[in-house]
Amino acid sequence: MDKILLNGLEFYGYHGCLPEENKLGQKFIVDVEIKADLRQAGETDELEHTINYAEVYDICKEYAEQRASKLLENVAENIANTILDTFIIAKSCKVKIVKPNPPIQGYYDNVGIVIKRSKK
Repeated sequence: MDKILLNGLEFYGYHGCLPEENKLGQKFIVDVEIKADLRQAGETDELEHTINYAEVYDICKEYAEQRASKLLENVAENIANTILDTFIIAKSCKVKIVKPNPPIQGYYDNVGIVIKRSKK
């Protein structure tokens, strides 16, 4: 199965269980991997036969910046489901969301989640 990748999308949102996360917000980094058959797009060179990266970006931006959630799992679930519902050729979708600077004391690079969803 072919893949479409969007990596390192940066957004500023208000997700988290702690009051300061909801009030101050923070940066989130999103990676998306969509599995689809891209043969027709490769043969025809027509955008209508593939998945438009800009539309995927807009879906990620909507859930990362415009809708607040307590859990990153909820943000990722909404992104994955919307992608699968929007694009007919999308067979499965993997969404990774990273919080580079969560309000956790200690030393680490980042924290995050990865989910994978497939069409039913």
